[in-house]
Order: sequence, then C-alpha cells, then structure tokens
Amino acid sequence: MKKQVFIAVLLMISTLSISAQEFTAMTYNIKYANENDGENSWSRRKDFFANQLKFYHPQIFGVQEAVKSQIDFIEENLPDYQYVGVGREGKDKGEFSAIFYDTTKFKVVESNTFWLSETPHQISKGWDANYHRICTYALMQEKKSGEKFYFFNTHFDHRGDEARTNSARLIIQKIKDINAEHYPVLLTGDFNLEPETEPIQFIKSYLNDAKDASAEIKLGPSGTFNGYDFSTPVTRRIDYVFHSEEVKIKTYAVLSDNEEGRYASDHLPVFVKIKLN
Repeated sequence: MKKQVFIAVLLMISTLSISAQEFTAMTYNIKYANENDGENSWSRRKDFFANQLKFYHPQIFGVQEAVKSQIDFIEENLPDYQYVGVGREGKDKGEFSAIFYDTTKFKVVESNTFWLSETPHQISKGWDANYHRICTYALMQEKKSGEKFYFFNTHFDHRGDEARTNSARLIIQKIKDINAEHYPVLLTGDFNLEPETEPIQFIKSYLNDAKDASAEIKLGPSGTFNGYDFSTPVTRRIDYVFHSEEVKIKTYAVLSDNEEGRYASDHLPVFVKIKLN
C-alpha cells in the first residue's frame, strides 16, 4: 500500500512539473538585408546577429523585416529551427513576419498568415498604410507535455495612423476568432507605436504587456528602437511581447548587446522567459 501511495505521489509530481512548462521567447526586428547602410549593412552585422541568437537560444521567436535571404541565413545557422510564414507580397516575396521555433521543443499544429487590411485573406494593403503588412500565427505544441499555445507575430505600418488603429483591432478580433479553444496566447512584433498610443492601449485592454509583469528579473533599456545610434540612450519603445492571462512572465529583457559599439539591428530584441499556467 505504501509503495502504491509513493508511486502515485511521484506520478503527481511528474505531472505537475510537465504541466508547468517554461520556455524562452523573443521578438526581433532584424532590419531587412541591404548593403546601403555602411558599417551597419547586413553583411557586416549578420554574423554577430547569428551569434546573438545562438547565445540566448530563444526557443520560439518572431522576426520582422526579414527577407527570404535572411530567413535562409537563420535556418542555415540555427539548424534545429524551422519557421512558418510568408512574405508580405505573397509566397517568398517581400518582408516576412516569420515565426521560428526549436524543433526539439515544439511542433506546429497549424499556422497561417493574414494581411492587415480590409481583406485580410488576400494579398492587400490596408487603409492608409504605406506598405502591405501581415500577421503570421501558429498553434504550437510542446512535445513533452502536449501543452498548446498560440503565437502571433506582426509588423504594423510605420506611417498610417488609420492602418495602425485598425490593425490592432483586426488582430484582437482574429485572436478571438482563431483561438476558439482558449489556449494561452503570445503576440509579438514591431508595432511602430509607443506605449501611450490608443492602439497599444486597445491591445492592452485584451492582452497583458510583458514589461508590466512582476517578473523575477527585468533587464535592459526602456526603449527598443536604437536607430544604430550607440551614443544615445535607447528610450523609444515600439517592440512588444503581449500575452494572455494564462502566461506568466518569469524574466523580461531588452537586449542591448553590441560588437565594437555596433548593434546587430536598428531595433533591440525583447527576450522573455515564460511559464504556461
């Protein structure tokens, strides 16, 4: 009898440890590949960028501005990772808001991309936006525990006020429609908006801002957009990790690593360690 109780307790402890899954996630606008930025051109920063990803090893991360050559570069340098997503002009054309994930940790149950426009299921430019904008999402499953969560990743327009307002409303509505099973949700991206703006406040009325969490550790500057200016404090915050109530933020960091006084991108990545409740 005692042996049976002992086994039952062990099984219960094992189940609890499996059900409380922890993993790391990141959002990163990596600046599209071009050779017109002098010392900040892609060829001059790509190796540092790859080493940064290898060092922090985010188990799932969303990128913005990545063109296909950069998608291929990440896959080549992080062989345990795969991605979901398409270019904003369709297929491999234009910038991706791709989601990369560690295949030893997760598998994709389903994924898709929609356009931030009045016709989200068509390749389209919305409202007063300057460019086509997209949101890629995936239903992920942790291999050991079987736990599922949704990961949405996006990049809002940098000019269109109406587009940014409507993009925020569209994404929240899509999350509601897509997440019929009420799984935990992460929403990452470059929103091209600072925290006090109406669209960000609208998102925060449905999802929590990871920076607001009572995390065990918080690290890094207040902002995320550095403009490649290493001499000025980074205070403009436009990159976010949002999450549903089922997600607990354990640590939150804006990573300001540099190499010889140069950043790997004109944005700093936001890195979090989370636990699914």
